[in-house]
Amino acid sequence: MGAAADFAARVRNREQVLGYWVVLNAPPATERIAGAGYDYVVLDAQHGLLGYTGLLHGLLAVDAAAATATAPHRPVGIVRVESGEPATIGHALDAGAGGVIVPLVSSPAEAAAVVAATRYPPAGVRSFGPMRSGLRIGPEPATSNDSVVVLAMIETAAGLAEVDAIAATPGLDGLYIGPNDLRLALGAPTPDDPAYDDALAEALAAVRGACDAAGIAAGIFTPSGEVAAQRLREGFTFVTVALDLVHLEQTVRAHLDVARGALGP
Repeated sequence: MGAAADFAARVRNREQVLGYWVVLNAPPATERIAGAGYDYVVLDAQHGLLGYTGLLHGLLAVDAAAATATAPHRPVGIVRVESGEPATIGHALDAGAGGVIVPLVSSPAEAAAVVAATRYPPAGVRSFGPMRSGLRIGPEPATSNDSVVVLAMIETAAGLAEVDAIAATPGLDGLYIGPNDLRLALGAPTPDDPAYDDALAEALAAVRGACDAAGIAAGIFTPSGEVAAQRLREGFTFVTVALDLVHLEQTVRAHLDVARGALGP
């Protein structure tokens, strides 16, 4: 079984998997991150600083790390696409993504359209032109259909209201929470307003419960290993630690603070 198919099976079995979030177009760094032991690496095509060439090179970097890794930690490249448009999803999959995380899914109809965009006919509407993906996922349509993971992001008030019906969408592998946007959707003036902690906790529980009922993966973005561990204990199964740009800045500042401690007054 290839890495993508193996990863898809783990996600569909609701095994807990850990990933990392990348926004920088820095393939050597992405390769090192992917080789650290994560199960997947998300390349952010919605808000990341990648571009399509950077996305392609990032997927190549993840695969380079996977070539020397052993199961079950052969990392798979996942793309958070810009939108649920079929062309956008197909573009990411053609570049070799093992799956997609699709933002702003707010209804069962939108979720069904997202699933269809990841599947070749007659199961879906994906145009056949596998390009690089044909080297590692497929190229037979049925093999690709079985190996590609698709998660819908719940980050709007409408999506939260319809979460049970969205989770029940045939072919959907999981729901993925964007906590910042979801907090804003709940009425918070900022993505980190603590006054909305309880409301967000209720929303997270509702999404997790919908995933449990549907038997699909419950995914969430987290800012740190500590928060990721908390979400795993809560029952989330697809947890991402984020992100390269922020962690780079945090590490740089931490080293600077230590070094400055040796300076005289």
